Amino acid sequence: MRVLILADDCNPCWPSLPVVGYKFARAIADYAEVTVATQIRNQSNIEKAGFGKAKVVYLDTEKVAAPLYKLAGLLRGGSNKAWTTQIAMNYPSYLAFEWEAWRHFRRELQAGCFDIVHRVTPMTPTLPSLIASRSPVPFVLGPLNGNLPWPKQFRDEQVRERELLSQLRAAYKFLPFYRSTYQRSACILTAFSHTAADLPPSAIDKLIDFPEIGIDPELFQRVERQPNQRLTVLFVGRLVPYKLPEVVVRAFAASSILQQHQLIIVGEGPERPRLEALIQTHNLEQCVKLVGQKSQAEVGELMRNAEIFAFPSIRELGAGVVIEAMACGMACIVVNYGAPGELTQNGKGEKVNLGNLAAIADEFTTKLEKLILNPAQIDSFSSQAYAYAMQYFTWDQKALKMLEIYEWVKTKQGSKPSFWQPQNQPCKSREPAGIPD
Repeated sequence: MRVLILADDCNPCWPSLPVVGYKFARAIADYAEVTVATQIRNQSNIEKAGFGKAKVVYLDTEKVAAPLYKLAGLLRGGSNKAWTTQIAMNYPSYLAFEWEAWRHFRRELQAGCFDIVHRVTPMTPTLPSLIASRSPVPFVLGPLNGNLPWPKQFRDEQVRERELLSQLRAAYKFLPFYRSTYQRSACILTAFSHTAADLPPSAIDKLIDFPEIGIDPELFQRVERQPNQRLTVLFVGRLVPYKLPEVVVRAFAASSILQQHQLIIVGEGPERPRLEALIQTHNLEQCVKLVGQKSQAEVGELMRNAEIFAFPSIRELGAGVVIEAMACGMACIVVNYGAPGELTQNGKGEKVNLGNLAAIADEFTTKLEKLILNPAQIDSFSSQAYAYAMQYFTWDQKALKMLEIYEWVKTKQGSKPSFWQPQNQPCKSREPAGIPD
């Protein structure tokens, strides 16, 4: 299978989307003949880390992308705010990238040198593709993720995140190439139900559930934990308003039971002074630690040495960190909204109802206390979560499933593949299966 992967964001050293795009493309290259087209800005880090068996072509559109990125930074008022503004400013930059990719690969595509074109990044459904309608070979789009509304209870956090532009998000459906992208794509991968619900009717028959998140077992792997009288609760994430790191601190402040154990908070961001003030006000210095930003390897080590993962984010699109915690055998407590709620259903974790800040903090307190007082429940969540993460979310497993999808797209023979169906077993349904038990 000869695949041209379009990956504008593709960098082994940059967190979130760029590293996901890099790892996914590298894993696919273990099973297919892959050429990756990416931005020249990624070249130095890719060459240091290597790209496995993939061939890489670097495209230079920095004359367009660099000034727009700087302008977006000014409008956002910081790198940790106003992500919707950043995405909107990426539209002309991404069109420039795909135009350059089309110029570079057009003759090869027309000559039949590739079987599939797959746009891996960007993963937002709000940035349409120029190549989708031009490609002479089947075009695969995704995984896409987005369209999770801000909860009404957290308008203050939305203002602090400078996300008011998100109220105009639906305007993307009027952008050039929007209709042709979804009409001409042969297959569209959608990460979660909140994304699939936003796509046009023309896309429905082409949709396949396919979460974008993945894990490296060498970094995130369960170990046998020794019994410990003092348990560790872990939070990992950017310290920004919508992730609500203060919820876990408030839970410890409200509970003498929790204060006999410890909370470790990994991450940096504008909420850190707020957290430091809460810790000081409630005299939690002996049981709550802020340890700053850590590498993936360091996060994996912390997860293997902690028992409970507390993640109260109220607008989480992908929640890759939840799958990483599951892979390390942690018992997860999350807010039942967006990706975390879907990932932890059916006994794979504890879910807190979406409410206002006080209600979420109260329920986190109660559920953390119950878990700490019930080691058998921690073990049950740990076992189920670990098995789930390893069955579906290693990059190797995801690459194998992607090859199955490519073959279906190329031949249109057999039933539409399902992400949740074991490898090499026929699927009985052509509809997205949803997250399994």
